[in-house]
Formats: sequence, structure tokens, C-alpha cells
Amino acid sequence: MKMVITRIVLAVMHFRQWLVAQIAFGFLNLLKIFPADPAINFADWLVRKIGPRTFRHKLMMTNLRNAYPEKGDAELQDIAVKSWGHMGRLAAEYVFLDRLFDFDPDRAEPGRIEVSGIPIFVDLRDNPRPFIVFTAHTGNFELLPVAGAAYGQKVTVLFRPPNNPYIADKVFSFRSARMGKLVPSHAGSSFALARQLEAGGGVGVLVDQKFGKGLPTSFFGQQVRTNPLLAKLVRQFDAEVYPARCIRLPGNRYRLEIEPPIDVPRDEKGNVDVQATAQMLNDKVESWVREYPEQWLWYHDRWNIKKKIDR
Repeated sequence: MKMVITRIVLAVMHFRQWLVAQIAFGFLNLLKIFPADPAINFADWLVRKIGPRTFRHKLMMTNLRNAYPEKGDAELQDIAVKSWGHMGRLAAEYVFLDRLFDFDPDRAEPGRIEVSGIPIFVDLRDNPRPFIVFTAHTGNFELLPVAGAAYGQKVTVLFRPPNNPYIADKVFSFRSARMGKLVPSHAGSSFALARQLEAGGGVGVLVDQKFGKGLPTSFFGQQVRTNPLLAKLVRQFDAEVYPARCIRLPGNRYRLEIEPPIDVPRDEKGNVDVQATAQMLNDKVESWVREYPEQWLWYHDRWNIKKKIDR
């Protein structure tokens, strides 16, 4: 009897995941009918209306109050609503990702994409060596590996698949066709990244995700756990580390920035200080978020407080 009930529960769960995926795919396929600008603007408007009515909005507001105790609720609400809009844009931009990346260094007039740090892209391409590019969930972070691929860089990108397996399969096939080699985040992912660095290549990682077994650090003055993987890879392969981000600009335009390599903290013996490096990554991401707070995905449970809100 228990086995039958378990099968029924699993079947219902899988059906619900399938249904959610079909609704999401249907919405994105509908957007394909329209030109990019109206579709992206509509997705922004729609998610601004829906997002604040979901449970995640409560989590988002709690995150914002903890991060900005000096701001009033009206200002935080404005940031939250705009953040929902950027989430809508991110979903719609998936549909048009091939058309959005139009950067051409020989073009007289700028297109949708402008790139800061072109000499770094070129140097990494022309002088192969182990390197790590890190970014965060800000702007359209999906455009960064697309830019790398456009410059001929074979970067292995670590990503966390969506929880919904139907959406995960679709996202993986879409990303892998445009972003080079992808490594889903799981127990063996560090070995795939290590092999790439050992071969003198580059890897890309998002460093602002929740990681329950990570190192104790702080982010916006709140305690968080941070994945030590980047620091450990640097320690093992002496890889250079480059910060990179995407900033959304008015008029559905984007600026991609790759910064010069950072000096990784080291201890008195010259070894990479894993703890200090993890904190340095948080500090860098925090500086980005403070500059454009509405462009970060505040609905993430970065501080691991969702269970407390549920009570």
C-alpha cells in the first residue's frame, strides 16, 4: 500500500513539474512571435504584476530589509518590483539570446551590446593559460559566456540546473549550443573544472549561490556560507581570477565588463587563503549589487532564511 501511495505522489509531482514546464515553454514560444523589444518589455511588465503576489516576494523583501536596514519600505518595495521586472526580462531574453549579442568592434555605431575589457578577452584567447572568470546573478549573466564564445574562448561553465527536470533539460540544450561546454553543479563537477584548468583552459563560475557546506562568511553584513571551490582551484592550478558582470542599460541594451585579474589573498607562507578569498568574492559581488540593486535576483534564498519565514 505504501508503495502504491508513493508512486501516486511521485506521479502527481512529475505531472505538476511537466505542467509548469509546458506553461513556461508556451509563454516563451508566444514571445517568439513578437520582435525582441516589445517581447522583453512585456515580460518585464507582466512579472512586475505577478511577482509581488507570490510567496517569494515576502522572502525578497526580507532579504532587502536585512541588506539595507537604512532604507524605508517604500524604497525597498521599489527595488523589489524592479527586480521582478528584471527576472521577467531574463526569461524573455532567453528567446532572443542569439539576436541580442550583436557586438562588433568594427561597427561605428554601438549596437545592443557594448563590451568593456576587450584587450583582456583577446589576451586570454591569444595567450592560453589557466584562468577563472567569476560573476553573479546580476543583469543578464547568460550573455557573458556567449561573449566568451564569440571571442573564440573555450570556457567550461559551471551552472546549477533548475529544480524542474523538464526545464533543466531544455535550458541545458539551449545553453550548450551557445555557451560552449557546460558542467552541471553536482558532486563531480569540481573534477571537470580541474581538468579544464590542468589543460591550460578557462572556467566560469557563479559565486553568489547558497552553499550549505560552504565557508562561514558575510554578505551585506549577514552570515552566509560560500563555496570554497574557486579558491581551491586557484590554489591547485595557480589560475588567474577575473571578475566579470553584465549590466542592463536603458533601451534593452547591455554592457559586459571583464575586469583585470584580482590579487588573491595569501597567507604568510604565500599559499592561497581560501577563507579570505571566499570573503573577497562576496565583497566584490556586494559592490556590484549595491551599484545596481534592482538587477540582482533577490528572490534567491542566499541567507538561508526561507524556513524561518515559513514558520
